[in-house]
Amino acid sequence: MSSTVPATPNGLPAERDAGPFVPPSGITRLRESRPVSPVLFPDGHEGWFVSGYEAVRRLIADDRFSSRQDIDIIHIPYEMTGMAAPTEPSPQLPGVFIAMDPPEHTRLRRKLIGAFTVKRMKQLEEGIVEITERQLDELERLTPPVDLVKEFALPVPALVICELLGVPHADRAAFQGNSARFMEKDVTLDEKVAAYEGMTSFLSRLVTDKRAEPGDDILSDLTRDDDLSIEELTGIAFLLLLAGHETTANMVSLGTFALLENPEQLAELRAAPELMPDAVEELLRYLSVADIFYRVATEDIELCGETIPKGSTVVASLLAANHDPARFENPDTLDIHRKARGHTAFGHGVHQCLGQQLARIEMRAGFEGLFRRFPTLELAVPADEVRLRTDMNIYGVHELPVTWTTGTAR
Repeated sequence: MSSTVPATPNGLPAERDAGPFVPPSGITRLRESRPVSPVLFPDGHEGWFVSGYEAVRRLIADDRFSSRQDIDIIHIPYEMTGMAAPTEPSPQLPGVFIAMDPPEHTRLRRKLIGAFTVKRMKQLEEGIVEITERQLDELERLTPPVDLVKEFALPVPALVICELLGVPHADRAAFQGNSARFMEKDVTLDEKVAAYEGMTSFLSRLVTDKRAEPGDDILSDLTRDDDLSIEELTGIAFLLLLAGHETTANMVSLGTFALLENPEQLAELRAAPELMPDAVEELLRYLSVADIFYRVATEDIELCGETIPKGSTVVASLLAANHDPARFENPDTLDIHRKARGHTAFGHGVHQCLGQQLARIEMRAGFEGLFRRFPTLELAVPADEVRLRTDMNIYGVHELPVTWTTGTAR
């Protein structure tokens, strides 16, 4: 393999250095020169980095590229899976189908399709709006400045997913506490394992109870299926928990940051609320918070003119794909009038995100309510002081200090 470039531990050929909302300059240069590029990982093994829109779509839709290495996207350290090195497909955790290949992936995903239909999500929309408005009531009671992540962006999707999973109100604080600790980077492996075990132990008890006495929620629906074991149900619940609130929370907080940094776009959105669906799609494309996905070639595969040898680790950047000028005109510009359908923010192919309609509803409700209720909302610190989550697979902000003129909230 020739012309390899060095990669950081997560597979990126460069750190983010081009501002908070666009791909790193190193990735942009690679996409322009060689959208399917050989890279050298820190441990010395060679792999591939895919950054072009067409190449990324082909890659993630091709089941010859195994998804079993995607265990890392949900922040499970390799030490917790028994995996010897990140160059091999990881052992499968029961129920965690994001890191499975067909036919097991197909079997488990089909169990959930009925729970996440567009029709069912629309039926839930009124309840999601109510949860959003209640959290905005809580936000309005606070004295600014406040951290929008802690007080709004994180609680709303967490409350929504707890409602959907049927988590009892009395258990939600402990449940969310373990989830938050598990997602933190600067904790020891022992602390992360303890949080993981706390969540899975709780979820195992929860699905066992629901199998005995089902209620009116997604987990209860799943427990009625005798084909699913308690271990699989626990893994599915764990995956839904993380996927159901982590990405949406980051989209709401980072999306708010992006709109505040593009005041002319925000003004247009406030003046024409009917633009919100297109604005949400554009923010999904523009930010692509779930950026990096991993695959392993199960045979020699040709991808956009390059031959990927069997066993190769392949890293795909959804952010780079969504900023490819070959697909989107002026891609590094936020444009709420853009028809951004076809973006890869939710993936593509058989692994496309099941909860994408739920995420869209939460984002629409969150942005609409926030900017309607707080018309003078602005950053409470300079933009370059906002701490970015550049060292995690789910991109976002650690905190988003905001303020508003007291008495102007509606």
